[in-house]
Amino acid sequence: MRTRQQPGPGASKTALTLHRAARIDDAWLDWRARRGRKRGLVATVIPFTGYGSTTLLRVLARVLLTKPDVTPAVAPSQRVRGWRSFTSIPVVSASVTIVAGGQSYEVQADRGGVIDAEIAVVLEPGWQQITLRSEDTRPVVANVFVADPSVRVGVISDIDDTVMVTALPRPLLAAWNTFVLDEHARTPVPGMAVMLERVVRRHEGTPIVYLSTGAWNVAPTLSRFLRRHLYPAGALLLTDWGPTHDRLFRSGRQHKADNLRRLAAEFPDIRWLLVGDDGQHDEEIYGTFAEEHPDKVAAIAIRQLSVPEAVLAGGRSKGEEHGKTTAPWVYAPDGAGLLEQLEELGLV
Repeated sequence: MRTRQQPGPGASKTALTLHRAARIDDAWLDWRARRGRKRGLVATVIPFTGYGSTTLLRVLARVLLTKPDVTPAVAPSQRVRGWRSFTSIPVVSASVTIVAGGQSYEVQADRGGVIDAEIAVVLEPGWQQITLRSEDTRPVVANVFVADPSVRVGVISDIDDTVMVTALPRPLLAAWNTFVLDEHARTPVPGMAVMLERVVRRHEGTPIVYLSTGAWNVAPTLSRFLRRHLYPAGALLLTDWGPTHDRLFRSGRQHKADNLRRLAAEFPDIRWLLVGDDGQHDEEIYGTFAEEHPDKVAAIAIRQLSVPEAVLAGGRSKGEEHGKTTAPWVYAPDGAGLLEQLEELGLV
């Protein structure tokens, strides 16, 4: 959970300004929460897919104010505009009770209402269910994937322009795709669902994690997209929205790098297939990780953007990020091409 830090005597004017932005954001959230509770809204846990080993579980969820006795989930067939995801009211520092493996755990949400907690619990490998509850509302069920201790290969995949065409990071197009576009209009990358499914099927019991710089606000939208287009089920690792205690915007690259290192520590015996694209910073981030942890990378698969996609995404990376790595790299414009090369490497 993020903590506020008071700037010291030598703090710069910029640092003071950024800190003030976080305080303004906190005041705005507090005002919205008080108004929401006066209207009868209650704290509700929105569960996300978690993951873990047979002894340690990472639980992911968000606590929002919603109407009582209203299911927050949206049916897969319902049409939703992206902006609706950003009108929800988070419950800052909400207390949540987790029940897993017959034991109860008390955790606390961050200033965005996000629960990202590790709990020590013994669970059997495979898909399991836990329950979460906040305040006096009814408990909700969350699915968690427990990796088999014998598994030696895992999958970490980017989302934007890797499994879903989003034309990021051009600001206006990003805003259109995020806030305006109907979620059913989002386009899957051809062949990527089949490629990921084949890898997971080849390595039974392997964990798959979708690592993105998107905000937690859009987690339900992304989950529905992945289900609708038959991507293998897995945990989403997203970022906070808005200013932090020490900067105006969160660092997406740092978010990805930190979670890669965390996954390597959580699963010391697993080598990861890293899947991304050449339109943002995936090659650089994956290349750096592969240099730091050469024994943790099975291969790196990069989807090559088309010329129009590369223009919309602001260009391509230079392809020089893997000069010092020993992991195999494969490139193709779609999932079918990547699958063919991964078969040659013996990963499928």
